[in-house]
Amino acid sequence: MIMDSVTPERELSDFEKGVIDGALLAGASRARAIQIAMEASPVMASQVSRANVADDVVKVFNEMKAQKDKEGEEENSKRKKVVLFCLSEDKKSIVLEEGQEILQEDVGNSVEDPLLHFAKMLPPNDCRYALYDATYHTRRVKRKDLVFIFWAPEGAPLESRMIYSRSRVVMKKKLAGIRHEWEVNSLEDAQDRRALARKLGGRAVVSLEGSPV
Repeated sequence: MIMDSVTPERELSDFEKGVIDGALLAGASRARAIQIAMEASPVMASQVSRANVADDVVKVFNEMKAQKDKEGEEENSKRKKVVLFCLSEDKKSIVLEEGQEILQEDVGNSVEDPLLHFAKMLPPNDCRYALYDATYHTRRVKRKDLVFIFWAPEGAPLESRMIYSRSRVVMKKKLAGIRHEWEVNSLEDAQDRRALARKLGGRAVVSLEGSPV
C-alpha cells in the first residue's frame, strides 16, 4: 500500500496518488511510479530536494574506474569490488556508507559469491545506490565493467524513495562514463544473475562471477 504522506507536513493529493497507482498497475516499479508522479506534479516534486553528491563518492568511483584495467596482483586484490552509497543523516547528501564494501581480495576468501553477498548487504527497508565491478565472460572474452545500481525496495519509506529517485540524475552525472545501470526492487531481483547479465551484454554473456547464466 502506498504511504499517505511524502513528509509529515503534507499529504499526497488524490491526483498524485492516482498517478502512482496508475503507474504501478501499468507495471512500473515503485521507484519509477514515484518519478512519474513527481514529473506530473510540480507541487509534489518541490517538496523533495535532490541530494548533493559528496566528494568521497566521486573519489571512490574514480579510483574504481582507474584501477579497473590495471595489472598486478596486489593492485587487483586491493581494488573495491562493491561499494554502497546512502543518504547522510540530514538527507542532503549522498555519501559513502562506511563498512559496506567488498574488496577484490575478499572474493574466494570471506566472500564466496560476490553477487549473493552484495544482495545480503542491502537494507530491506531503505534505498541505496551501489557500484558493482562485475566480472563476466562472453562467448569470446573475459570482461570487467562497472554497474551503477539503484536499490529501491517496496518497504522503503516513500520520502526516501523520492529523494533517491530525484537524486539519481545528479548521481549519474557525477559517475561519468558509466555504461550500465540496474534498478533493483527486491532481494530476489538482486540475486538474479541472468538479469544482471542482460544488462552487461544480453545473450552474449555466458557466465557471471564464475557461474553460468
